[in-house]
Amino acid sequence: MVATPPPKSTSQQYEVTDAAEKVQELVTEPKQDTEIDLEFLYTRDIEFRQETIYFLVVDRFFDGDPENSEGPNPELYDPEAKDWGKYWGGDLQGVIDKLDYLKNLGVTAIWLTPLFEQVEDLFVEQAAIHGYWTKDFKRLNPRFIGANENPSLNQTQESRDTVFDRLITEMHQRNMKLILDIVCNHSNPDFSGKKGELYDDGVKIADFNDDKNNWYHHYGPVTNWEDEWQVQNCELSGLATFNENNVEYRNYIKSAIEQWLDRGVDALRVDTVKHMPIWFWQEFNADIQRHRPDVFIFGEWIYSSPFDERSVEFANESGMSILDFGLCVAIRQALGKGAEGGFHEIENIFDLDYRYKSANELITFIDNHDMPRFQSLNPDPEMLKVAISLIMTCRGIPCIYYGTEQYLHDDTNGGNDPYNRPMMNNWDTDTEIYRFVRLLSGLRRLNPAVSMGGQWQRFITPDVYCYVRKYRDSICFVALNRGAETTVPEVLTDLPDGEHTCAVTRRKFQVVEGKLIDLPLETRDVIVISHVGERVKAQTIVRAQLNGVDTQPGEIVVVIGDCPELGNWDIAKAYPLEYINTNTWFGEIPFDESAGKLISYKYVLLREGQSPLRENLVCRRWVVASEGTVKWRDMWASGRES
Repeated sequence: MVATPPPKSTSQQYEVTDAAEKVQELVTEPKQDTEIDLEFLYTRDIEFRQETIYFLVVDRFFDGDPENSEGPNPELYDPEAKDWGKYWGGDLQGVIDKLDYLKNLGVTAIWLTPLFEQVEDLFVEQAAIHGYWTKDFKRLNPRFIGANENPSLNQTQESRDTVFDRLITEMHQRNMKLILDIVCNHSNPDFSGKKGELYDDGVKIADFNDDKNNWYHHYGPVTNWEDEWQVQNCELSGLATFNENNVEYRNYIKSAIEQWLDRGVDALRVDTVKHMPIWFWQEFNADIQRHRPDVFIFGEWIYSSPFDERSVEFANESGMSILDFGLCVAIRQALGKGAEGGFHEIENIFDLDYRYKSANELITFIDNHDMPRFQSLNPDPEMLKVAISLIMTCRGIPCIYYGTEQYLHDDTNGGNDPYNRPMMNNWDTDTEIYRFVRLLSGLRRLNPAVSMGGQWQRFITPDVYCYVRKYRDSICFVALNRGAETTVPEVLTDLPDGEHTCAVTRRKFQVVEGKLIDLPLETRDVIVISHVGERVKAQTIVRAQLNGVDTQPGEIVVVIGDCPELGNWDIAKAYPLEYINTNTWFGEIPFDESAGKLISYKYVLLREGQSPLRENLVCRRWVVASEGTVKWRDMWASGRES
């Protein structure tokens, strides 16, 4: 297997080690937030665990080009923004106009609702403002691009000079990543007798009502949501459901997505993944990642949970990560609805992280476009601060729903769809949530313990939750309080002794023998203390992850191989990995002398008082990239004692 180095960006100017030095100033020196230049936070490589994602509904974010608002059908546009089922004018120029606002917030990746051309009609009094009723996967929605860039006048895949392309250029100049939302399960519902009419850059290729080439399933709607066959083959809410067994369909959808990747898209969010069989996703991801080895992909398995076998299997075996609905629901119960169990509800989810092969790559969130916003559950802005601080510091990749930093919510009908998608109307850079996201996003880029490390509970009650993130000698201690003012008698922090400063409140704390004694917590308090150790530096860094090895306390996993970096098969010089959870060991291995060369390696379990337990295979082989950052994802291959 050959490790392909990440593509180089002409705008890449800052290495992570430089970022560490600059963010250290951010979290240790009391400065005015407006004086902090976040340019150093942005790097471009294949790693996504350090990112802070911002998810926005394009139509409801900002109208940067009023000339395109009416679109092909002016009746679907409401200039007064009162009809929640119609377009309100947001577009890609609006996203460009607000890039500096988002960068200053600490956002490093932007997830946009689907940008494909949609059907131009109403279905149950709703236009396709969300982007999930696609007509042509190779064309842009004319409401989001310039009026002179209308896809009916211009084959957009050939010209590649639309506002979409300018958005990517502007984002990459700021070292930000674009996440494209895609839908592989379905096209569009029945509009006045037209259903599933699909186009390939303007050329009609399929029609649900005249399906000569079997592009669609025709089994009717799902009637039993517990029946896996129905969930994967029947219709979701009347949407024309693709027949994944048709190779013509598979080739079309993959070629469409590859074209958007060729235009500079960095990552993919995939809609409704539970409604297609896992073999389809394995083939899809294999082909997409062969086309772009550095692309990060995550899917929406609605209400996935570590308690649900099928969603766990998908997260582990599909080739993509998933949105962490299990944690989201627990946070909404504990902090949004005030469940009696409080933080125990959240810890119950973290306790099952071992079920995932890569819990640190799950996408964490507290609300989205399909559920009431967090503040519709609990309007207390201080509780929102606690919830946001949790997802910004716990394991996983945090995703902020647009407007959260401005306390945006509309509680009509409990805040349910469509009222969870109001128009963004405020751009204040001084709100407390804006400041917290900004600082904690910087911390994620500085401290590898937050983005890549393990997570250990140190103190918990229904109202108070203290935990530690650790990686090598980097540590982050977090204390959260959902209740009234209180004191924690004693809590282990793993921090070095001495005075430490909270990264968000600037309060001082004294650590003695690794502990905080009589830790005072204010009402709805958040404390985040960071200690950054020495970063791994090398020409090439391999981020190696091993799953499926059963270890006991005191045992460690090392990597040995036929190169100096891995000890030249000398187990005494093997490279040690870090414990993440009972299913995951991880480490950054520096390669200088062997960068660009073919190496052989295997994993070994070291056990005190016993012989080392080596993997039962000849070896693994990899051509290490000549520079950059790459990943190994391996499963333990049983074992043989020395």
